Amino acid sequence: MPESALMLLACLPGLAAVLALALCAISVERTATAQARAAARSPAPHTAPRPPIVPRGSWLGDAARDQPPPRYDDAVVAVFVHHTDTPNGYDCADAPRIIRDLYTGQTGVRDWDDLGYNFVVDRCGTIYEGRAGGVDRAVTGAHTQGFNHRSTGIAALGTFTAGSPVPREVTDAIAALAAWKLGGSGTDPRASVRLVSSNGLSRYAAGTAATLPAVAGHDAGYQTSCPGAALSARLPQIRERAALLQDRPFLPDGPSLQARTRNS
Repeated sequence: MPESALMLLACLPGLAAVLALALCAISVERTATAQARAAARSPAPHTAPRPPIVPRGSWLGDAARDQPPPRYDDAVVAVFVHHTDTPNGYDCADAPRIIRDLYTGQTGVRDWDDLGYNFVVDRCGTIYEGRAGGVDRAVTGAHTQGFNHRSTGIAALGTFTAGSPVPREVTDAIAALAAWKLGGSGTDPRASVRLVSSNGLSRYAAGTAATLPAVAGHDAGYQTSCPGAALSARLPQIRERAALLQDRPFLPDGPSLQARTRNS
């Protein structure tokens, strides 16, 4: 056998190893490329950190009434903003007492099972847990008739009718809370969402699918002046601030964004 043929046969094991390594490298490269393309197609998660929240025990004390277990939804896709229609000139140290008075009025005179709002924000920007059930969960509130499901209710402590100053601390706290709660469902605070009315006393007949802002005033779902003209005028800023906290890109026409979530 010629010497050149013998040398070729001797090299075959080495050539096979080199070929295997090359094929492995190509496979790894293709896998990495496919993963990168999949990541590019998948939207990045837009969540926001949980802001500090004072537990309800700090304001409720021994005023708690017996009540049925909390009810829950699958997700929070909307936020309704309210005001409590109470005086504005309070000391923030008195906020727990004022919230307790709200609870007593709603569970006493109105005979509700709990405070209707999921959260209350005082004029210093402190966020209080409202309705029982756990701040991390999608607790069904009693804040916006017809649209309590798949939403959370945030009440600004005070009265914010036309001409009333709205502290920056209030709007920043509402934005932080909205960004966090909506982040769990991937909802853009600047978007519009579809909610189904559960009560004909709302602005929509029961069973009607309504398209509403993801961060809306109480008056978007119910015939009311709440949350007051002054706070309503700040909703666009709250939405943009919440979107920023979710690390979403700036959109020049952000308020007109019509991203949809699935039907409730």
